Amino acid sequence: MMLRRLAQILPALVIPTLVSAHGFVQQVTIDGTVYMGNNLNVATPAPSIIRLVDTNSPVKGTNNSFLNCGQDAQFASLVGNANPGSQLEILWVGGTDGSSNWPHNTGPLMHYMTKCDGSCSTYNSTNSEWFKISELGLEADGSTWYQANLNSRAPANVTIPNTLAPGNYLLRSEIISLQLAMTLGGAEFYPACIQLQIGGSQTQGPTSSEECLFPGCYSDTDAGILTPNIYNPPIQYTFPGPPVASFANAGSSSAAPSSTGSASGSSAGTTSTFASGPSSTIIVSSTPSPTATGQCMLSGRSTSEDVVKRDSRNKRKHKQRLVRSH
Repeated sequence: MMLRRLAQILPALVIPTLVSAHGFVQQVTIDGTVYMGNNLNVATPAPSIIRLVDTNSPVKGTNNSFLNCGQDAQFASLVGNANPGSQLEILWVGGTDGSSNWPHNTGPLMHYMTKCDGSCSTYNSTNSEWFKISELGLEADGSTWYQANLNSRAPANVTIPNTLAPGNYLLRSEIISLQLAMTLGGAEFYPACIQLQIGGSQTQGPTSSEECLFPGCYSDTDAGILTPNIYNPPIQYTFPGPPVASFANAGSSSAAPSSTGSASGSSAGTTSTFASGPSSTIIVSSTPSPTATGQCMLSGRSTSEDVVKRDSRNKRKHKQRLVRSH
């Protein structure tokens, strides 16, 4: 009788803990200018450059359409101004109101970018090709993950590639939490999209072999996603997805040891590290782009141009293993 009673009580105690033990991006600082995001479940979101998700729960499964920009992510009405070489501080927090710190400490932190067709405030990124600009795994000790720095409210830093061509871009910050990834489907994905306008007069970008779709970049059985030995030292970790784009590596220094990921699991293309805390100067200055409402994850576009582009994507060698959702 007592055991039966415990079985009834324990789920009620555990579920609130699990709900509070997730998080989202609350704030982004670009070269000292702070752009605030919104807490979850707000009735009327304030203008922001961060696409607002509707829950702090993780995305599960590599075929999930929400792997693109997060759970039911909505267009944001602002666009942040940045340049090649700009420093971004991305503050990941826990809970639904940001009052707690990021709770997880096991798994990689990666950053991707994709170019928007027009303003990112109205851009549907469903069919976008993303390229990786940084990845962080294990620190030099081979057992502590860089992600653990977020537990003390340190924002993740990432630098816009020094030679990136100007235009409108989404920056996708992603944490993969691996504490349950010993079994298939256990990995937890936390993607967040930030709307940017990149200035300057540089000319470079990724090659087609360095790009991929979300969903599509990952498979549930990838070595960096299904990790049965994640707690068995020495940890051997391989980053999922494409390599860091070669142009992002060129001319950029790294705050993390350079590696293929199979030994220390630490690698970064553009400068990617952790700051001691948020910028002390809170200045929000951004010109609003046309306000838009609606989901970032819309149905795929059906123009003939998109069909041709998708057909050509399927021919790329590195995408032969991609699995798409329908």
